[in-house]
Formats: sequence, structure tokens, C-alpha cells
Amino acid sequence: MADINHIGFIRHPRARRYVIRVADDGTVRVTIPRWGSKREAAAFAEQERGWIEKQQRRAERDSHRSTPPAFPPEVERELRDLAKRELPARLLGLAAAHGLKVARVSIRNQRWRWGSCSRKGHICLNWRLVQMPDSVRDYVMIHELMHLKRMDHSPKFWKLVAQACPDFASARAWLRGDGPSTYQRLTTSEGGGESGTVAGAGSFAAAGAAVSSRAIGAVNARPT
Repeated sequence: MADINHIGFIRHPRARRYVIRVADDGTVRVTIPRWGSKREAAAFAEQERGWIEKQQRRAERDSHRSTPPAFPPEVERELRDLAKRELPARLLGLAAAHGLKVARVSIRNQRWRWGSCSRKGHICLNWRLVQMPDSVRDYVMIHELMHLKRMDHSPKFWKLVAQACPDFASARAWLRGDGPSTYQRLTTSEGGGESGTVAGAGSFAAAGAAVSSRAIGAVNARPT
């Protein structure tokens, strides 16, 4: 397990908040926004010490698990095409069932999100959802659709999700337990990229590094 006292601090000109990333090997990195300071970043890391140590323990446990083999590139391309045909239709069907209007639907190769929703009603879905159990896929979609009503993860938001998807707790448990391995299995050598992203209101963390972030005047965001 990495020592929390050995933290890497990186300043990023486009960062909008302080972000802590715990990588798969347990190492810790804090991104500092252009207007921020290393002193405040260190204070944020100390404040989140309990969360960091928890994620390091998780990373250590995960390191002992076997990773399922990835699909070959040609199979991935077929699944992406299938996702483009099936996922938008299902999302729009659920939107209609709940009296909601989606401005735009995109199917993307999101490296660290299952889905996201913008304030303009643009919903992006990870193509890997096409290989998930129907109940889990629908939960991710309903989660994003409810962001058309509330762009946060407040108790009121979760109440909306529960009303639209009563068994959402089981789907969330599946995502936490089987989601990361499913993501890795559906990622070929064509994928790649750095693990970790900010999973805040209107977005869904998929796999990779655990993340905690803080923006001045905003609620701390962690993976859903």
C-alpha cells in the first residue's frame, strides 16, 4: 500500500478544482487548479485521508484479482455498432415513458464514465452498456434521465431515481462489484489512456482510479 505521506502534486492549467486520484497501484496524486496552492491541496489531501486509505485498501485487494481477457478489436467494433443501434432507442423509450425530452444522444468510448448528462439535455452513453444486464443498463439510463430534472446527487435526486427505478440499489451494487471487470474485459489495446476522472453531478464513474474532488463553493464529488 502506498504511503499517503508520499503524494504527487501536479498543477494543471485547465483544472477547475482540486482532484485527488488514487491509482490502481495505490499511489496518490493531487491536481492543483491554476488558481490554487500546494498548501491548500495538501490540506485537502489530509482532510480526505480516511477516503484515500480506504481506496488504497481497495486497490490492494483488487491487485490480487485476475483480469478477464479483453475482446479482440473486431468484436469490439461489432459491439460498438450494436450499441449505436440499440442504446439510443432504449434511452428515448425510457425518456418517453417518464415524460422527459432528450435534446441529443451520443454513444461514446468514455474511458471512465458509464454515462453523463449536460445541462442542455445532451446525454452521452458508454458503448459498453450494450453488454450489461438489462436492469443495470436501464438504471444507468434512468440515472442520467433524472439529471434532466436535477443536476446533482442530492437526496431529492435519489428520490427521483428510486421512483423511476425501484430496484436501483441492486444495479448500483452490480456496477461496484462487476462493473470494473466488465469495463476491462470490453477494453482492447485500442483503448488505453490514463485512469481517473472527476465523477460529479451528471456523470457516472466507470473504472480506473478512484477520485475525490473539491471546487470552492461546491460539494465534494466522488464516484457514484
